[in-house]
Amino acid sequence: MGHPVTLIPGDGIGPEVTNAMRMCVDAAGVKVNWEVHDAGEKSIQKCGKPLPEEVLESIRRNKTAIKGPITTPIGKGFRSVNVQLRQSLDLFACVRPCFYYEGTKTPIKKVNLMIFRENTEDLYAGIEFDLNSPEVNRLRALINEISPKKVKEDSAISIKPISVSASKRIVKFAFDWAVKFGRKKMTVVHKANIMKFTDGLFLQCARDVAREYEGKIEFSDCIVDNMCMQLVQKAVLYDCLVLPNLYGDIVSDLCAGLVGGLGVAPGANYGEEIALFEPVHGSAPKYAGQNKVNPTATILSAVWMLRHLKEDAAADRLDNAVRIVLKEGVSVTYDLKPDRNDPSAVGTMQMAEAICKKL
Repeated sequence: MGHPVTLIPGDGIGPEVTNAMRMCVDAAGVKVNWEVHDAGEKSIQKCGKPLPEEVLESIRRNKTAIKGPITTPIGKGFRSVNVQLRQSLDLFACVRPCFYYEGTKTPIKKVNLMIFRENTEDLYAGIEFDLNSPEVNRLRALINEISPKKVKEDSAISIKPISVSASKRIVKFAFDWAVKFGRKKMTVVHKANIMKFTDGLFLQCARDVAREYEGKIEFSDCIVDNMCMQLVQKAVLYDCLVLPNLYGDIVSDLCAGLVGGLGVAPGANYGEEIALFEPVHGSAPKYAGQNKVNPTATILSAVWMLRHLKEDAAADRLDNAVRIVLKEGVSVTYDLKPDRNDPSAVGTMQMAEAICKKL
């Protein structure tokens, strides 16, 4: 029969890295029935919508999906498809492993971090009010009426909701994951010293949940700006981090930089029944169609997808094959070479073929 999986190739380099991923999954010996759907710029061209309902229906039906990067316009255009997918499917937990693979370019050799990011609330909830709109004028008037701190007339406004239910849900997910995979320490990251009601609530919820795991997982907390410094100086001292949405996005990219960059950073989004896997990096449209970019992040995302599908042996084989190719440093893309202009660098599909040969 095979596993039914929704595949969204994505924009820019998305089709190339997802094709490379499919080749590797097939070579690992796992039968997958790929149900391919477009979202993002291609979907707008086809049907006028960046995220058609048929894509969501496919994911709900198959329960598992993997996607390439999708372009998000900056400051204008359509709202992030990535955010819409997470919110529409209630994919409340974003998990980003940041592991060192020998052969990647990084001065730190032992980083082994799990990032757990709340995916549905915070400033990414998308509750925004544009400058000079009737809504922002009404909201500003209300805030100025009930708060001693006033909002300027020339302001746009974003709302930062943090709830008890969502906060406890992500923290419990993180602790359960840590127990399942034998992790030892959990650090909640926040800015509760300044945002005492929102981040303060997140921190209190984390402390409440942590009590249930006393004796199993060591618990601590850290202010987000200090956490960034700590990670740059001594990331090897940390194990698992759980964060609200915005901080989770920023800190996970920082951690990706510690292990070689976004080109080797996989990602996963989990709900109660649905899981969606994706590379952390963007769509890099200037490289589209050049068979040039690094497919590692998408292939490692597929490793986590295989684990989710309970194909652990195949996941281990594929992960090990990636490790071997990265360590050898021969059949890798230009960004993985010591010199980015090294003429021996291979293309996207050639690197995927090298990984397949190691399976």
